[in-house]
Amino acid sequence: MQQRSVGTTGLRVSRLGLGTMTWGRDTDEHEARDQLVAFTGAGGTLVDTAAAYGNGLSEELIGSLLGDVVARDDVVLATKAGLGQRRGAGRGDNRDTSRGALLRTLDASLKRLGTDHVDLWQVHVWSDRAPLEETLSALDQAVTSGRAAYVGVSNYTGWQTAQAATWQRAVPGRAPLASTQVEYSLVNRGIEAEVAPAADALGLGVLPWSPLGRGVLTGKYRSGTPSDSRAASSHFSSFVEAYLDDRGRGIVEAVAKAADGLGWTPAEVALVWVRDRPGVTAPIVGARTAAQLRGLLGVEDKALPHELVDALDDVSALD
Repeated sequence: MQQRSVGTTGLRVSRLGLGTMTWGRDTDEHEARDQLVAFTGAGGTLVDTAAAYGNGLSEELIGSLLGDVVARDDVVLATKAGLGQRRGAGRGDNRDTSRGALLRTLDASLKRLGTDHVDLWQVHVWSDRAPLEETLSALDQAVTSGRAAYVGVSNYTGWQTAQAATWQRAVPGRAPLASTQVEYSLVNRGIEAEVAPAADALGLGVLPWSPLGRGVLTGKYRSGTPSDSRAASSHFSSFVEAYLDDRGRGIVEAVAKAADGLGWTPAEVALVWVRDRPGVTAPIVGARTAAQLRGLLGVEDKALPHELVDALDDVSALD
């Protein structure tokens, strides 16, 4: 698998990342092992997780596999902090990006992952409850202490991205931001207005999450909701249903038509479209099964014809 630089840094990662949001909860140890074997066997290096994924279960599972399935130094390990444990619906804001909370979370992540450092540490969300300078000082501390090699942000708006990246550049001794991880797909192109231009101007790599539109762009929901799909689960149904509207259906049909013409799957069309967008470093792919992941890893040698890119751009254009 081809490797790409993360923004203007020296960090290099595979141009597809392995997402592990469901590991330890919907994805058990056996499936996780098979996915990691398939991913690294195809030349993949970027493995993305977060302290909030399964309240730490994802990191624990990855930690149990590192050194067994794959050597620690053979993967680029990325995690996030800033989201606390959810203790039930309606229990208030679970974001905490204070310096103390972030660094405590990082230490807990390292323990679960069984490593003394991560390659990329990201602030999971923006929060007004802590001053930005305090949040960013935690990133600096993580780098200077050797607990993180590079740092980034996630789910920041355009102005938030620009403010954070500019602050890190302007103050001597600060750790520059390497990346921003944001949702980006044919059914959600919102980052193109402000986030992507800010990332480009400030040298940040873009790591799209949910490049398959929360599974909608695979075409699996064209005739209903499969019983084993995320939309059928209680904790993911509303997450998926956001794109099961008229606009989403129109885009899915266009993707399916393109796939038929190429002899590809709809998922391959959607993934290649995101992977090859300007500024994108590596889409983060989260699969339910190893078989699904293997199907997506087959896009390495695929490229969309320019005519199809233009057609998909048109049908998915923002109003």
